[in-house]
Amino acid sequence: MTEYVEVTSEEQLRELLPPPIKRVAEKSRPALHPLDRDWLAASPMCLIATSAADGTCDVSPKGDPPGFTHVLGDRRIAIPERPGNRRADGFHNILANPHVGLIYLLPGRGDTLRINGRARIVRDAPFFDELVVRGHRPQLALVVDIDEVFHHCAKAFLRSKLWDSSTWIPGAVASRAQIAKELERPDDEIADLERYYGPEYAEHIYR
Repeated sequence: MTEYVEVTSEEQLRELLPPPIKRVAEKSRPALHPLDRDWLAASPMCLIATSAADGTCDVSPKGDPPGFTHVLGDRRIAIPERPGNRRADGFHNILANPHVGLIYLLPGRGDTLRINGRARIVRDAPFFDELVVRGHRPQLALVVDIDEVFHHCAKAFLRSKLWDSSTWIPGAVASRAQIAKELERPDDEIADLERYYGPEYAEHIYR
């Protein structure tokens, strides 16, 4: 059996990872700066991390046209919910534990915008009319009260070469249809799944 040498205290951790320099340790802010608002206006994608009361975690991607996150003030934003698989894992977590972590991405950029705060699930509000996309008015939105916001460097994206298209190999693993056939929908014909997840799939993402 493999034996692991674990880090079990903050002291042990800091022996390997010394504390950050002052400007990094103190870069978080409690409210949006105009540059943060610009980032939100340009971003088409964010990842939302949540945790249930028992510590169970979830990370959910949210994507829409750039600027989909609605800024309600310097310390409050709203994220519309669009049709999906209806598991609502993150929503269930938020009902038990409102703390959320968000990472906002810009295609082609390695740096990211991070927002941590406390979320509420809202079923209607006047600003919902401003969240309509392709005629779809969301049934729910996540309203996040900001605790801290800061920008994160590009090292992870540079190491992974995420935006370097010469490294992209989408066929390196099974197709979405093949994964569904193997793990989720074994009774469906693969041809039907290939059609379902084919070019027409994008036409139904707001239904």
